[in-house]
Amino acid sequence: MAAHGGEASLIDEARAAGCDALHPGEGDAVRQAALAERCRHLGLRFLGAETALLEAMANDRTMRQSMREAGLPLAMPESDGEIVAMSLLADRFGRVLYLSPRQCRGDAAVAPLNGLTVERYRYLGELAARGVARLGVVGLVEMRFCVAGNRLGFVDMRSGPTGDEALDEALVGLDPLVKQLRVLAGEPLRERQSRVSLNGQARLWRLEPPSDGVFTGGPGVRLDRCEQGGQARLLVWGRRPEEVERRAWRVFAEWWGTRRPADACEPVWHRHFPCGAGFAILHCSNRVACRSRSGPCHGAPRCMP
Repeated sequence: MAAHGGEASLIDEARAAGCDALHPGEGDAVRQAALAERCRHLGLRFLGAETALLEAMANDRTMRQSMREAGLPLAMPESDGEIVAMSLLADRFGRVLYLSPRQCRGDAAVAPLNGLTVERYRYLGELAARGVARLGVVGLVEMRFCVAGNRLGFVDMRSGPTGDEALDEALVGLDPLVKQLRVLAGEPLRERQSRVSLNGQARLWRLEPPSDGVFTGGPGVRLDRCEQGGQARLLVWGRRPEEVERRAWRVFAEWWGTRRPADACEPVWHRHFPCGAGFAILHCSNRVACRSRSGPCHGAPRCMP
C-alpha cells in the first residue's frame, strides 16, 4: 500500500484499471480498515477482513480480551522471550488451517522452530486456531506469541500477508496468498490439518541486494523483488540446517564476496510482487536467458536481478 502513495492513490489506480476488487497487501490493521471503508463507499470489493475485525485487531486491549475469552494465555508487557509467528487460513465454514511456526528476529525469520516436536507444533497450532475461530476470521492471518522457556503467551494478530508466506510455501507446499483469495471468494478449505507436514528447514531475509551483484540462484533458493525497488526477500530452503547455511553463504558470497560458484546452472523462479508474474533466470557460463512460465520473455534486461 505504501508503495502506491496511500489509499486514495491506490483506489484511483484500481478504478482506472477497471478493477472491481482491491487487495490491501501488507498494510497494517489501521490502514486496512481505512482502505476497507473507502472501498465500501466507492462500491469496490475489499479482499480482506471485515472492518470491525480490523478495528479490533488495531486495539490491543480489545484483542487481548477476546483471546483471554478464547482461553489463550496472554504475554505480559514485560515478557522477555522470543517471538514466534504462525500463519493461519480460515474459510466461511468454520475450518481453520495452521501452517508453519517461525521465529522472527529483526529482518530475518527461520522455520520451523528449533526443537519443535509434533506435540508442541500441534499445541501451538490449536491455540492459534482457537483464537482465529473465536473472532470469526475469514482469509489469511498471522498470530504472534512470546515464548520464554516453557511459557507461551499471545502477543497480537495481523490480517493478510506479512511477507513471510514464502516459508509456508517451502515447508508445507501450499501458497497462502492464493488460498486466501480462494477462501475470500467463498471456496472451502479442502486441505486437512492431519495432512499438513513440515518438510526441511527454511530461512528468509529482508535485505537490499547490491545493484551490481550476481544472483545465479540454484536449488532451494528464491529471490522476490518488489517492482518499486527497496527491500527484496531471499528464501533459502534445505533438508537440514547445514544445507540451508551452505546455500545461503553461496548467495552472500556472490553478492558481497569474490567467490563465484562454477556449477550454478539451475533455474530459479522469481516472483515480482505485487503483480505475481513468474520468471526463470538461467545463468551458465556468462550466458543469461530469461523466460516466463508461458514462453520467452522479451524484456530480459528488466527481469534480471
